[in-house]
Amino acid sequence: MSATLSTMMPLGTIAPSFKLTDTISGKIMSLSELKGENASLIMFICNHCPYVLHVNDELVHIANEYQPKGVSFVAISSNDVENYPQDSPELMKIHAENVGYPFPYLYDETQEVAKAYIAACTPDLFLFDHDLKCVYRGRLDDSRPNSNQPVTGSDLRTALDAVLSGREVPEDQIPSIGCNIKWK
Repeated sequence: MSATLSTMMPLGTIAPSFKLTDTISGKIMSLSELKGENASLIMFICNHCPYVLHVNDELVHIANEYQPKGVSFVAISSNDVENYPQDSPELMKIHAENVGYPFPYLYDETQEVAKAYIAACTPDLFLFDHDLKCVYRGRLDDSRPNSNQPVTGSDLRTALDAVLSGREVPEDQIPSIGCNIKWK
């Protein structure tokens, strides 16, 4: 479990487009069809990272709470499955079903999408407004595995609530920390 910080995409960056296979449905999905009415959260996660496993339930809870408010949630795994077979698309589907992901779980086989987003770790969260401009990138909250801090999603919730109410998201944002993306 090597701790890696997110690289913090510049605020205002337009979300890079993509077309990736959803491991749950088997369909190829694009950012343009997944874009939320009010906001879009792109999450780089994987099946085995202890940091992701620590926050999975809260990610599901937040998605269920904010999707009806016009926020789309998209999870992407970009890990090298040759060296990390536990992150294979077949196991991604099983994992998503077991956890109850209410959002697509896309496979970035070429790792080009992770590179375009400057993703560095899992989880790495990127929130975009209605115009797909980056308004938040960083951590879910201050809880980490074995930290004895409850997982609340407070940092992400603050950003989501600001976007939905038409307020500016505070620019003082703390990087996420997690396992590094397993590059080829």
